[in-house]
Amino acid sequence: VQLVESGGGLVQAGGSLRLSCAASGRNFRSYAMGWFRQAPGKEREFVATINRNGSPYYRDSVKGRFTISRDNANNTVYLQMNSLEPEDTAVYYCAAAQIAGSAYDYWGPGTLVTVSS
Repeated sequence: VQLVESGGGLVQAGGSLRLSCAASGRNFRSYAMGWFRQAPGKEREFVATINRNGSPYYRDSVKGRFTISRDNANNTVYLQMNSLEPEDTAVYYCAAAQIAGSAYDYWGPGTLVTVSS
């Protein structure tokens, strides 16, 4: 599975962005998909995940602001980000896991999101 993120950019605080992650390969619908982020000087952290059945889970700081979704017909997972804050500035990575709840097996190269105050 190869993953490629897109949709990052510069946005003012309070604005919105939608990230996309296009997956190539077989059996996309069988993977749990996740979004992670890494801010400058910080460790990578979990943002959101969606399992093969479409059930989402979020880190507390993005609940109510971010929405993860998937389109199995087009092998794509999305992260809609609203009410962005400067603290959301990071490189965002898409990842795929063959087994939900286990380590992620595949990662994209990342897309940069910068939120200005």
